[in-house]
Amino acid sequence: MKKSYLADWTFGKIALASTLLVIVILAMLFFVLYRESSPSIHTFGIWNFITSTVWNPPMEKFGGAPAIFGTIVSTVIAILIAVPVAIGIAIFLTEISPHFLRTPVGVAVELLAAIPSIIYGMWGLFYFAPFMRDKVQPIIHATFGKIPVVGEWFAGYTPGIGLLTASVVLSIMILPFTAAIARDSFNMVPNILKESAYALGATKWDVMKDVVIPYAKLGVIGGIILSLGRALGETMAVTFVMGNQPVIPHSLLEPATSITVTLANEFTEADTDLYLSSLFYLALILFVMSFLVIAIGKFVFLKKVER
Repeated sequence: MKKSYLADWTFGKIALASTLLVIVILAMLFFVLYRESSPSIHTFGIWNFITSTVWNPPMEKFGGAPAIFGTIVSTVIAILIAVPVAIGIAIFLTEISPHFLRTPVGVAVELLAAIPSIIYGMWGLFYFAPFMRDKVQPIIHATFGKIPVVGEWFAGYTPGIGLLTASVVLSIMILPFTAAIARDSFNMVPNILKESAYALGATKWDVMKDVVIPYAKLGVIGGIILSLGRALGETMAVTFVMGNQPVIPHSLLEPATSITVTLANEFTEADTDLYLSSLFYLALILFVMSFLVIAIGKFVFLKKVER
């Protein structure tokens, strides 16, 4: 009895220490980022830095609006592209695919997550960007060019490197996370529910729409939250294909920048204290954005679980 009690007490203390360690690491990260970005915060303020579109290191004028805009827009577009495709893959693997295809296709999708991001970036730069320039841009202009408002989002011809290209590459990178979690969530749906629906005359579409997806929606939402966190922090692949132009683009086809792209390209070039502090300021904003997005998602997710 004493040995059992001692083992339980030790296990509890180790688990508590591990939890506290995570909180301490997060607090230390925030403290270091805030300390290093303090000169920039005191010089430009919070609102002025977030809304300013000027990024001019020689004049020591720094504004984070272009990088923040590129981060948010590329992440939103990537999620909008990846989530429907991932759910479609999960539906195919769980309900439609023959049994001999499910394992190899599932493994192939999961292997996409193991490919280094720099490989995605090189593929995007040397293959996908020319494909966007030569094949996709003419189709986009022919389809949306004459629409009054939407046509402005896809105006101009670029060398293929831009915000839309980076978003598509980013969507491919986060696709396996959402697909794998959605597939596992669909597999957890009790067979008796699906069989009951089929017995009442429901089609496969009816079963997926009215039974499987509503039952597994919490797991799908969790996968989307994880993919969102990955998309916000991705660096190398986006650096290759976004263009690193510190401006807010007028078109999705134009080059842009993001917080991670700015940090990757300019951190080693920061030759003044204010320049370096402004880069730390961007890193602090990205940290807060990621924390808030995932915290809000988890809060909503947990509330739905409780309901």
